[in-house]
Amino acid sequence: MLNNKISKAVRLAIAFGAVSVTATSAVAAEGEESIEKIEITGSAIKRTDMEGALPVQVIGRDFIDQSGFASVPDLLQSLPSMQGFTTPADSVGGGGGGTATASLRDIGAEYTLVLLNGRRTAPLGSGSAVDLNTIPLAMIERVEILTDGASALYGSDAIAGVVNFILRDEVDQTTVNARYYQPQESGGGSYTASIVTGFGDLDEDGFSLSLGYSFDSKEQLKSAERDFAKTGILSFQHDGQEKYLLASSSNAIPGNVRVRHLPYNDDGTPVLNDKGEHNTTFAAFNPYFEKNGECAPDNAPNGNFCEYDFTKTLEIYPESERHSFVANFNFEVTEDIQLYSELTATDYSQISRIAPYPTGEFEIALDSDLANEYVHPYLPGKLNEHELATVDSIRPRWRALAGGNRITNWESDSYHFVVGSKGYIFDLIDYDTYFTVSKNKRTQTYVDGWPLSSAFVPALEAGQINIFETPDNFDDPERAKIVQDTMYKGHYMTNEIEMKAFNFKGSLPVFELPAGTVYAAFGVDVRDYEYTSTNDENTRNGQILFENPRTDYAFSRDNLGVFTEFAIPVLDNLELSAALRYDEVSEVDGQSIIYASGSGLSRDNVPGGPVGVKMDDTTYKLSFRYQATEDLLVRGSYGTGFKAPSILEIARPLVNFGVTSGSYKCELGNHPLAYLCQDGEAQYENFVSGNAELVPETSTQSTIGFVYSPSTDFGVTIDYFEIELENKVSEVSEAQIFADPVKHANLFRTRFNPGTGDTELAIIERALNIGQEINRGVDYSFELKNDLSFGTLNTKLSGTYFIERRYTDPGTDGSNPSDWLTSMGQFGTNDEVTFRNMLSLSNTLSHGDFVHTFNYRWRSGYLDQRQNEGTSCLVRVGKPTDPVVCADTIQLRVPSVGYMDYQTTYLGFENTSITFGINNLFDKQPPLSLRRAGSGHQVGYDPRYTDVYGRTFYVNATYSF
Repeated sequence: MLNNKISKAVRLAIAFGAVSVTATSAVAAEGEESIEKIEITGSAIKRTDMEGALPVQVIGRDFIDQSGFASVPDLLQSLPSMQGFTTPADSVGGGGGGTATASLRDIGAEYTLVLLNGRRTAPLGSGSAVDLNTIPLAMIERVEILTDGASALYGSDAIAGVVNFILRDEVDQTTVNARYYQPQESGGGSYTASIVTGFGDLDEDGFSLSLGYSFDSKEQLKSAERDFAKTGILSFQHDGQEKYLLASSSNAIPGNVRVRHLPYNDDGTPVLNDKGEHNTTFAAFNPYFEKNGECAPDNAPNGNFCEYDFTKTLEIYPESERHSFVANFNFEVTEDIQLYSELTATDYSQISRIAPYPTGEFEIALDSDLANEYVHPYLPGKLNEHELATVDSIRPRWRALAGGNRITNWESDSYHFVVGSKGYIFDLIDYDTYFTVSKNKRTQTYVDGWPLSSAFVPALEAGQINIFETPDNFDDPERAKIVQDTMYKGHYMTNEIEMKAFNFKGSLPVFELPAGTVYAAFGVDVRDYEYTSTNDENTRNGQILFENPRTDYAFSRDNLGVFTEFAIPVLDNLELSAALRYDEVSEVDGQSIIYASGSGLSRDNVPGGPVGVKMDDTTYKLSFRYQATEDLLVRGSYGTGFKAPSILEIARPLVNFGVTSGSYKCELGNHPLAYLCQDGEAQYENFVSGNAELVPETSTQSTIGFVYSPSTDFGVTIDYFEIELENKVSEVSEAQIFADPVKHANLFRTRFNPGTGDTELAIIERALNIGQEINRGVDYSFELKNDLSFGTLNTKLSGTYFIERRYTDPGTDGSNPSDWLTSMGQFGTNDEVTFRNMLSLSNTLSHGDFVHTFNYRWRSGYLDQRQNEGTSCLVRVGKPTDPVVCADTIQLRVPSVGYMDYQTTYLGFENTSITFGINNLFDKQPPLSLRRAGSGHQVGYDPRYTDVYGRTFYVNATYSF
């Protein structure tokens, strides 16, 4: 049986699917030579050469263990080629939603295809991005990363590249592992445990079964536990001056208030606007300040308000817990046919805590006790007698501190089942075919901190909650309980996506050339996606305080792909490859279901049917591999890509998405909604929706590079990459909307505020074809092995250097230089930073029973987000207690950051390894950043780009039997 397999491997040397550069050896019978068959991510042709025409990075199990990382997101997001991903810290008040993603080339997670054993899994939403939290690190054998576009083989979402996780398969022993992490400072500890076992040997027994279970848990890290993150009223030195950043909220405690009235001059004549209209206006103040001459503790003055330092109530990093199970089964039917099955299941939960609930504006009665004690006494000094007579509304805003933090549990339940067959047909065609069912269910549950209107408003009207008192007045358990009893605890929303897929791949030799055999591969890829979003009844009907009703919806979509690939040996040392693929993506089918009270709509009478149009395209890829000398390989590729917008980008109904993350000056000019602008800088309601007018994105990708390896002890790899996108689909950021309200006039709308009964201004972050994007750069790696008298030292340096990263301003065609924007080395209008240079240096010294590893990770500095532009006054001169003096426009330079990690492993015990490690050996703290957008609520640093734990110790033990 084994000899027959080897002869076929020699004759065909081909297979299919995205697997590894890692070789598998076949032991030949007497008279035959051993053959190494290598399957390379990014090609459907199995080869006998370690380096192919495409740049593939391989992360083996040894490197994973030596990295010191505890999770897949931490591992992947440390790689120099990864930028623009979602981190767990984004879930602290940002848009992370409890997820973590992979993003090559800073293009975005939707353009990086993530595979599990070479096969697609259900994404985290309706697009293609995969939640890395659902992949257990303990079960991974290796990771292969194709840093080149591969749409012509894998489909539309592989424009930036492919990340392929290979799980442990055949296991001939049982391995138990446990690891514990503890930062030097308090908070953020974690531990992991796993067991992997297996039965049978495919070659000897005709079957193999491997099983694995892993568990890991991470505790939260509170902002109060780190000096760099404990306050949003942040003092610093700049240009020889003492300054401070006021990152606070007008939803304060004690509360602020606005009083509506008609404006009059002292002589009783009305004050008219430019159009001759006598419109209402507001008197704004903080009752505590009026009484005491200063803001309450943990507050600072901002205009007429006192603003609350909400940052001190946050957490830096959320807590999480994961259970994962993996099973692989292989069965040999005949010497030519093998059946296999694979099951992975993960239950991942992440609990994030953000500041206590901000009520926004609501009304209290003009003759209420609160109004009589805290509002009316201060009005005569602010309004004349004519204005006092027209007061018709008192509108406080408050922070429900006594109700505790807003706590959200994001739970992801995912399973992935594959059953398939592979082998040889007609003694000629090497095939692999499988059927996949993959599902990802994400449930958002409110654990605490979200008040119900039906409970909060009556308590307020009855005078049981005094919103103008200081927090210490709520230290009384009975008074605090009144607020706590108004909080909703329960299910908020569930999003679920299920993917069913059928895939067939086959290959065979087609004809001979003087330099060798031409091989052809072909395949078909059929996928069906079903996406649903359902809300709790309280959510659906807008029962949470001042929230608008949410909409249920259910959509489906089909994908068809057909591809072929050829490997053509032109010369003995030159091979050309060509791949061609046709993709067809159906229109979105389904419906939105509105259950809001009084809407008059139900499941039966909401129209459904297709949204958008069918999209299709043919993409191709050409590549070459030239063995210039025995030591030098030159390689390159050029290809095209096609990407259809996601289901939600096309069909999502208008959905309430909270408020803007930043505060903005509203200058709408002649816009018909300009009258709804608030004075000064303010947060506005935010909606998201799909856009049925979207067209597909197209791209071109190219690489050119070389591999120089004169010996097994030294190697150099350098690859230039270039990716150009047309018709890129993205949501215009809130900063871009307010910066150019003329260009984005259609993204402003109204929102009904159930707390005041007023119509308010809101924005829509809708997906658009925003224009073009160009990314160019170089990947490089150097490997060196030194045999020393007392051991072996292995050194590897790898990095990515960006040459260019620019994109067109939404609404422009790129014809003018001013149309182009960049985030290269600076905080861009896309609220992100593209780092010019990122590198990783690893040194591993092996001697006797010890293995020592030093890892160094470094990224270049950048220009921070600009502050105090226009009328903004977030940064001020002096101390927070000084009179307010706005600083000039300021833009910090955030310095480069490097982290050194160390570990040592002892192998002297039989079947056992013990590891001790220190991450962030020199306790490098995050550099100061004044950014106020682009991530969560954290202040004073950017949590996406820094290590927030500080020096962290860990121990690891592994035992096999």
